[in-house]
Amino acid sequence: MRRVLVVVAVLAVALALTSCGKGIAPKKQLSTFDERSSYAIGLNVGASLKATNMPIDVAAFVQGLRDTLEGGKPLMTSEEVMTVMQEFSQKARDAELKKRDEAAATNLDAGRAFLEANKAKDGIVTTASGLQYEVLTQGGGAKPKATDRVSVHYRGTLIDGTEFDSSYAQGQPAQFQLDAVIPGWTEALQLMPVGSKYRIFLPPDLAYGERGAGGRIGPNSALIFEVELLSIEK
Repeated sequence: MRRVLVVVAVLAVALALTSCGKGIAPKKQLSTFDERSSYAIGLNVGASLKATNMPIDVAAFVQGLRDTLEGGKPLMTSEEVMTVMQEFSQKARDAELKKRDEAAATNLDAGRAFLEANKAKDGIVTTASGLQYEVLTQGGGAKPKATDRVSVHYRGTLIDGTEFDSSYAQGQPAQFQLDAVIPGWTEALQLMPVGSKYRIFLPPDLAYGERGAGGRIGPNSALIFEVELLSIEK
């Protein structure tokens, strides 16, 4: 509920910057800094409200702000406002959880179908854990242990080809201890001699599972990585 109240407060400021709420007409162009900054705040607040996936009655919403800004008589008591806001906040959380559960189920089905078809392709090796890999270049160096620190270049994509991370794009390799990363990486890199480059295919339980990662990797997403093992760090 705190997030919702903050959004309301920010929108009140936006309206106050524009005027006192009287006779507000739609803007066709933005001439002054106050108009541009107020409009920018409005866009941000609108995006926050839209993200709640809850219906907003704009007329009633603005009326509540006007009654506050202009000293009008509220149509609800403070107790009623608190009750409604608590219910709104709960419904917003429920809607978000439902959306996430639906995405998790969709991603899980899509990943299973992809991996099932992928394992039948030439050159694909499937391990007991469900990890799949394809050797692009086989190096001749030592293989790291789980407790080793390694230096790698990598590129990660969703199964639809969307890139979500790349050390190549960052211009420098990544370094990490093998037992401190996702399980699929810990397993796959121990199979790779230094100098190798593999393409690995990870089911969700070997990647980020039901939690996903940030806004780019959804819950229960299967992932694809091209990984180049550069060295085992001393």
